[in-house]
Amino acid sequence: MSKKDAIDFFDKKNYKVTFFESPDSSTVAKAAECLGVTENEIGKTLAFWVNDEPIVILMSGESKVCNTKYKNKFSVKAKMISFDDVNVVIGHPVGGVCPFGVKDGVKIYLDESLKNLEYIYPAAGEINAALKILVADLDKLLDIEWIDISK
Repeated sequence: MSKKDAIDFFDKKNYKVTFFESPDSSTVAKAAECLGVTENEIGKTLAFWVNDEPIVILMSGESKVCNTKYKNKFSVKAKMISFDDVNVVIGHPVGGVCPFGVKDGVKIYLDESLKNLEYIYPAAGEINAALKILVADLDKLLDIEWIDISK
């Protein structure tokens, strides 16, 4: 899976989205600088195991996972999917993980930290690929659950 899977996702939904190539998106700060947006507007998608099920959580760039809230929501401690397994399990490589075009069986969550933003700039399936999307449209496009796990 790749950026093509993210593009195909939006094509199937008949939703126009703007894709960007970023010369350096290795950190939230660098991605924000390259795209000319605030760090908070960068969407970071984190991949976890909940028991034996993979999940991804999209949250704002400045947000951090609150372990207590995470455990209260999922009844387990936060356990990230290993670097080597992310692409195989989720369908996008580390640095390109996004909630669009993921493998079947991956549950998608959106953190409440996104709700105060108009637009979010998450990765787009490949390292250095990003897209711009209205936060209000995420509910229409994804089978998601909103959660509050950020500090």
